[in-house]
Amino acid sequence: MPIGAQPPGRRGTADKPYSALNLRLILAAFGFVVCTLLAIWLFRAGWPVPGWLLLAWAAVAVVDMVVVQLRRRARRRAEGDGHHSLFE
Repeated sequence: MPIGAQPPGRRGTADKPYSALNLRLILAAFGFVVCTLLAIWLFRAGWPVPGWLLLAWAAVAVVDMVVVQLRRRARRRAEGDGHHSLFE
């Protein structure tokens, strides 16, 4: 990655970078689904302790999704209803 000025047409700057809230939301949802499915599989296989650990991680993913959604709503109120790509 070159060090220097931001390429033309990009929104973020060094002082005010753009955030990846949408990407973070997708990754949290993916983590929730994977952890939940693996926890169910571990419970059925007779391994309750790792199952409970994965359910705890799934709960953390749900909390992360709620926090990200609240931040996205706050951004939408502050900046208007502009289009935001996956990486901003």
